[in-house]
Amino acid sequence: MKIKHSKYKNTGILFELLVRQITSDILEGKESPVKNLLKKYFVKTELGKEYKLYETLLNKTNLTETRADITVNTLVESFKNLNRRLVKKQKYNLINDLKEHYNINEFFNHKLPNYKVHAAFYNILESSSIDKNINPEFVISNKITILEYLTSSPFTQNNSKNAVLEELKKEDKDVKMLTYRILLEKFNGKYENFTSSQKEILKELLYSIDNKPRLKEFYISKSNEIKNELISLTKNVTDKTTQIKLKEVVNLLDVKSSNKITDDNLVNLLQYCDLVNELEIVNGTV
Repeated sequence: MKIKHSKYKNTGILFELLVRQITSDILEGKESPVKNLLKKYFVKTELGKEYKLYETLLNKTNLTETRADITVNTLVESFKNLNRRLVKKQKYNLINDLKEHYNINEFFNHKLPNYKVHAAFYNILESSSIDKNINPEFVISNKITILEYLTSSPFTQNNSKNAVLEELKKEDKDVKMLTYRILLEKFNGKYENFTSSQKEILKELLYSIDNKPRLKEFYISKSNEIKNELISLTKNVTDKTTQIKLKEVVNLLDVKSSNKITDDNLVNLLQYCDLVNELEIVNGTV
């Protein structure tokens, strides 16, 4: 017998997606209902105790094989002491509460780093609580996945303390560095100086980090929007040199669908938003 992994039942994945949703809501400029859900279901609850097992596992790397094995066994024993019926009920209620605020399919439709480790740990925990015979190969395979993670070198892991950066460490190269940079600034409180347009770009990056076609579509649409704004604002600029430079920027925003979108393109997009904002201030429109 094998355990069928479920993102809906995996406490580690649930928590990571909740944190991600809070970030998205903040960037959208609205109060996030997830903050109350985290307090309700993860503070001094059985579900919170189960999440601590995932957190403990994921925070440990570069262990010896012996220490890694002891870590896994200890966490499994701790799991057995939880009130499984209460944990199951709290997960069920959490999902129902989420459905009141979000499209549940979209909520779970995101890639997460260390997904394989989350899934393997879930399978090991669930296997330990089932009386029926579990396929030994299934257990061994999942345990090897966890032990490989625990014994991996810190040089092969992204040990950033920022949870969102940790979520994004395995994403594609052409957006990874930009996302690291911007999200780091966001969590340092610097994002507050972003214009609404820049926040929209950052929000879309968070949503579309695992969906390159959607990110590209957004980039083309946003580039055309900024291009039209610059063309309109340039009409009020009297300085010839500035006009020439603005026209050069407009030409750079002539994006074709065949173009590859890189991190430089996205950084420039944020800078173009600054340019639009400055021109609007000069023209007295903001």
